[in-house]
Amino acid sequence: PFQLLEIIRKEDVVLRAILTTHHHWDHARGNEELARLFPGLRVFGADERIGALTHRVTHGQELTFGAIRVRCLFTPCHTSGHMCYFMWEDDSPDAPALFSGDTLFVGGCGQFFEGTAEQMHTNLTQILGTLPEDTKVFCGHECTVRNLKFALKVEPENEKVKEKLAWAKQREDEDLPTVPSTLHEEFLYNPFLRVTEEPVQSFTGRTDPVEVLRILRSQRDNFKKAKERPNPPAMLAFDWGLFGPLLEKK
Repeated sequence: PFQLLEIIRKEDVVLRAILTTHHHWDHARGNEELARLFPGLRVFGADERIGALTHRVTHGQELTFGAIRVRCLFTPCHTSGHMCYFMWEDDSPDAPALFSGDTLFVGGCGQFFEGTAEQMHTNLTQILGTLPEDTKVFCGHECTVRNLKFALKVEPENEKVKEKLAWAKQREDEDLPTVPSTLHEEFLYNPFLRVTEEPVQSFTGRTDPVEVLRILRSQRDNFKKAKERPNPPAMLAFDWGLFGPLLEKK
């Protein structure tokens, strides 16, 4: 949690609560330490496996933090207790925000670790997909380039995919974030939100949206990175025997 503590110090704010999407260590591992450092800290989530959980929330429940309003959106599949958080401020010119954890990514969706394609289809079409189009999507990981490379494999003629991928590569080269996107954008290039589109159905060989989603996720799971070429200086060092003293023969 030390990066967060540094941000809190810089912004001169007081940490009152944590909204945790799911129990995986890369999303919740700092909870216990933060709870120790901030007595009375409220930790919200939908899964008892979340560290330091104090308030279990349910689908549709609304929370208020000052002017910020939060609607809890239950999206089981990646984990059985996954919760997304939709946030807005009344009378604010700013677009609302969705903290989607590992359910919806820029150009992709989460793996089905504890759920089914039926659940993810419901999550993406009936729960998250019906939010306002200008909603900013803050997902849990920066895997945009890889997601969009897969999206281009699914829809090689989709100009929106090509444009977003070029943009994401440039951002990655400059060590800049690709998050957030908007929900409107996601419907243009994210294949997991485009399961009724003919090119996506043609790629999967299915027309039923749930089956299309199921095959897409399976294909994405097996979408491996191309083998990287060995680092030339390292290969020369091996050729010249410079690593010899560091290696032991079996």
